[in-house]
Amino acid sequence: MKHIGADQKVVTADEFDREPTAAELDAIAVEMPVIRAEVELLDAQIIALDRTPNEVDARRIRRASRKVLAARLAAANLTTMRIPEVSA
Repeated sequence: MKHIGADQKVVTADEFDREPTAAELDAIAVEMPVIRAEVELLDAQIIALDRTPNEVDARRIRRASRKVLAARLAAANLTTMRIPEVSA
């Protein structure tokens, strides 16, 4: 009887089974302050949804929004500093 299996390597993607690379972990570390700030903003918005927003809720949302902007700015500055120069 003749073997009818594929002579090629396995066609399933091995990328999904691997651990994150050092570069991916560095990218996550750079992005983590932004994620935390966005979660804080979302929490403040959810709290304000449950009731009529008062001045404290508005202040909490403004503060969280400023944190998100500051974290995004810091992350953008870090990523621009880490971009290697391309030599021609």
